[in-house]
Amino acid sequence: MIRIWLIVLLFPFSTTAQNKKITLEDVYQLGTFRAENVPGFRSMSDGRFYTETSNNALIKKNFLTGETVDTIARSIDAKDRRGKQLNFTDIEWNDTETKLLIAQERESIYRHSSKAMVYAYDLKTKNAIKIDDEKVLHATYSPDATKVAFVKNNNLYYKDLLTNKTTQVTKDGEWNKIINGNADWVYEEEFSFTKAFQWSPNGTNLAYYKFDESKVPQYSMTLFNGLYPTQYNYKYPKAGEPNSIIEIHTYNLATAKDVKVDIGTEKDIYIPRIKWTTKDNQLAVAWMNRLQNHLKWLIADATTGTTKTLYEEKNKYYVDITDDFSFLKDGNHFITSSEKDGHNHIYLYQIDGKLKAQITSGNYDIDHITGVDEKNKTVYYTAAYYSPLDRQLFAANYSAKKITPTQITQGRGTHRIDMNSDFTYYVDNYSTINQPAVISIFNTRGKLVKTLKDNAALKNKLTQFSIAATEFIRVPNTKGDTLNGWMLKPASFENSKKYPVLFCNYGGPGSQQVADRWGATSMWHQYLAQNGYIIVSIDNTGTGFRGEEFKKKTYLQLGKLEIEDQVDAAKYLGTLPFVDKNRIGHWGWSYGGFMSSLAITKGADVFKAAVAVAPVTNWRFYDNIYTERFMRTPQENPQGYDENSPLNFTDKIKGKYLIIHGTADDNVHFQNSVTMIDKMIQKNIDFESAYYPNKNHSISGGNTTFHIYRKMTDFILKNL
Repeated sequence: MIRIWLIVLLFPFSTTAQNKKITLEDVYQLGTFRAENVPGFRSMSDGRFYTETSNNALIKKNFLTGETVDTIARSIDAKDRRGKQLNFTDIEWNDTETKLLIAQERESIYRHSSKAMVYAYDLKTKNAIKIDDEKVLHATYSPDATKVAFVKNNNLYYKDLLTNKTTQVTKDGEWNKIINGNADWVYEEEFSFTKAFQWSPNGTNLAYYKFDESKVPQYSMTLFNGLYPTQYNYKYPKAGEPNSIIEIHTYNLATAKDVKVDIGTEKDIYIPRIKWTTKDNQLAVAWMNRLQNHLKWLIADATTGTTKTLYEEKNKYYVDITDDFSFLKDGNHFITSSEKDGHNHIYLYQIDGKLKAQITSGNYDIDHITGVDEKNKTVYYTAAYYSPLDRQLFAANYSAKKITPTQITQGRGTHRIDMNSDFTYYVDNYSTINQPAVISIFNTRGKLVKTLKDNAALKNKLTQFSIAATEFIRVPNTKGDTLNGWMLKPASFENSKKYPVLFCNYGGPGSQQVADRWGATSMWHQYLAQNGYIIVSIDNTGTGFRGEEFKKKTYLQLGKLEIEDQVDAAKYLGTLPFVDKNRIGHWGWSYGGFMSSLAITKGADVFKAAVAVAPVTNWRFYDNIYTERFMRTPQENPQGYDENSPLNFTDKIKGKYLIIHGTADDNVHFQNSVTMIDKMIQKNIDFESAYYPNKNHSISGGNTTFHIYRKMTDFILKNL
């Protein structure tokens, strides 16, 4: 019998027959279940105050009381030279909080990059200066706010606000060849940054990336935007294919001297991060080999480009890159996280690379370093301490002879933390799988100061609908592991009935869907439960926050253990008296679409239907940084690629299969679904498909989201 792992004690749901029925319009068009947040929240530099945006104004509030103390600026006062009002929905502050960068008419490029018209706005004078006559990327104030660096047409520039002079730092930028100061596509997607330059601490230097993507193969997408469709061509390195050649440069503003940093002679490498130390002439450069199992942090002299190794780490699988790496202001230490003891923990090093202390340890993973209070020698971090599902805030004094972390937050569930600048307060966004977020200010002793948003309106709204509570479950696989999961039953559930089950799964390396937080289950899943379905999510082998070995078991064989776990879980659930074992389905998006495609092929004996949205169908089609991290290259590991590709198992399909893709998906290419469909045609396999013209990986915009979920809903109701 299935074991309930955790039942949340409080939930706002009612199951009376008078409750309203959820509609798809409620979920995707009307915003009926939209949660509140704190718009524009930002801790100010003095640590005493924070800002919010309200009615297109910047409001200053007191951390101690949560009360408004000032209106910093109103958009009605911010106008360009033509008198057009600038809105405050997209802003960046300077370090001393006297100026803003205001972005207007923002235009997306890829999933994380965009360009905009940008204005430098002085809060005192109310003067707005346009940075450039064209849309630019990554406009960033210098530390003294006298200059703004930005990228345009693949070149790096800076504008002197005192003289109104713009200086072009690089001149060799060219589309699909050379990029300066901006990440190429694969770095943006897989190393999670787009701005590829940084000001030095005193603003005397700019450090920047130069990507030479000349030899990277080009991918072409058809855009159906006129009488004659056009082709969009961009550089996309698939598994085993050439990458951009990377250079790191420093540029001195006073002398206009450009220095190339010595990162070694090997070209087939990655530089996943750069970071200035506390000194204006020292740049730290993260060097990583192509297999991503060898990481070095180099320290470069910005005036000469010479480097020496600061830190080095090797791993038999791969090294994960995070932003949990910071130099302390004392100039003598740095803090980082690593999985080198089998779990992700925090370490303190001297600047010469000598280990000073392991700050955290134990059979759990830290999630994120939220801040380092150097005055009190304390590091704050969140950790999955009680279980992989949980997130709590802790503090650890790293100067103590025996470091004993202290838990600050209370209440099982997920605490998302935003610290203030002097570490006296934090904002806690706290939720559980059955409770919408409560957003509150606490002092760092854990005492409540003020509740900012309690989502009372949403909680009251939920009581008016037929909404059920979600239960956490644990399910055994056939290899001796116990898998974490959640189960959502219909509000009208009866033990004597048998229900169809729909699996919701992502399942990729280090990911997590089974978590004790609001939104882990969606209102669409509630809609399906209302229509008589049990919804289940199982975090398979390879998912995160259960230690390195569990996460990295899937190395060199993506899909194999993951789908075996999903099949094991389906078989196990099929033994329960209230489950109809002949009506078990699977749905997922992206990596989850890959899993759904495996479910209907390799898992054809247990899964009756599957919905795969934007699926990877062969890892040879996906980008090399992500894929090779887990699989190495197709040349090194052809068996790992072929034995777990849904393309090679289409002849096993017995059930109903819906495959969906956006035709302009720059991430998981439409090629994946086209090739899968071609294979099914060759095998004379029936299927259903839907494609969304000119839509990217999110398949959204306009009526698209409503349409795709209505499409999937109709398929599930008909076939499961």
